[in-house]
Amino acid sequence: MAHIILTGFMGTGKTEVGRRLARVIGRAFVDTDRLVESKAGRSVAAIFAERGEAAFRVLEREAVVEACALPDAVIATGGGTLIDPESRRRLAEAGPVVCLTASPAEILKRVGDPSSRPLLAGARNEPERLARIRDLLAMRAAVYGSASHTIDTTGLAVDQVVERVRAVVEAR
Repeated sequence: MAHIILTGFMGTGKTEVGRRLARVIGRAFVDTDRLVESKAGRSVAAIFAERGEAAFRVLEREAVVEACALPDAVIATGGGTLIDPESRRRLAEAGPVVCLTASPAEILKRVGDPSSRPLLAGARNEPERLARIRDLLAMRAAVYGSASHTIDTTGLAVDQVVERVRAVVEAR
């Protein structure tokens, strides 16, 4: 057995799909953003605001190490986790990496309040947020492309995504 790693952009369903998948297959669920928040004693948004993205990425790398050291689990990563080459390597060695995707318009609809999304900070309205989402997706395309599997979640219910993730990881 191995871990099952869910990655992808914000709003693609990593946490909710991960929780449900872990329940269905009887594994522990670990969210690296929650590990970071627990260790830092503050939210991801607060870490970004107070210490910056570079400091957050250091904490995130430590959370990946911690998550991968656990027994077989479903691990949901933050949207930018794969940017770090060390985290990307460690996760790829830990099990299949499934990148959840969605259209930029679907992501915009799902993210809701942008104040909890540090990378959308400063985007004052929906067109600016949509442009920022498109820019970030383009910048991350190569690292998301390094995942062993990709599942488009646009228009799908959580249970449908869970079944698709199960299908691709069981087919390995």
